[in-house]
Amino acid sequence: MTNEELDELKDDLEEETTEAEETEEAEVEVEKPEADKSTEELAAVKDQLLRTMAEYDNFRKRSAREKDALRKEIVTNVTSQFLPVLDNLERALQTECTDENYKKGVEMISNSFLETLKNLGVEEIESDGAAFDPNFHQAVQRISDGDAESGTIVQTFAKGYKIGDRVIRFAVVAVKE
Repeated sequence: MTNEELDELKDDLEEETTEAEETEEAEVEVEKPEADKSTEELAAVKDQLLRTMAEYDNFRKRSAREKDALRKEIVTNVTSQFLPVLDNLERALQTECTDENYKKGVEMISNSFLETLKNLGVEEIESDGAAFDPNFHQAVQRISDGDAESGTIVQTFAKGYKIGDRVIRFAVVAVKE
């Protein structure tokens, strides 16, 4: 082979290499938009997933709050229906009775009832000797005689009950003027 033939082969080889490189670049250019498109789609799916997760988390928290509020509402409504029964049990304990076993049984029922209310979060509103608070007490009588300070509760006619800060029944009281 002569130098001229070698030069021609070399030129042909260089041309083929250049054509191959141009073809690869064209393929890369074709693949690049597809890769960008896939990346954008992936980012959109990730964004949608994060939004869905956040929305679900908010729904879960809102449902828990609503469930808690509904529970308190139900306990309040049911408890308010049972408070007259508790009042009658307390009246039964205050009456004279010759049968000690009977009185002890009523006392056990009353204590069990109070314990159940306590487990439900129901608290008795403090009244006798406490300062009058219109948020928790209902004054039905004013008393002018006595040793107590003005604005102090001197007698409770009906006990009041609450759950947290929510009043189930106001304490019905007499207040010193």
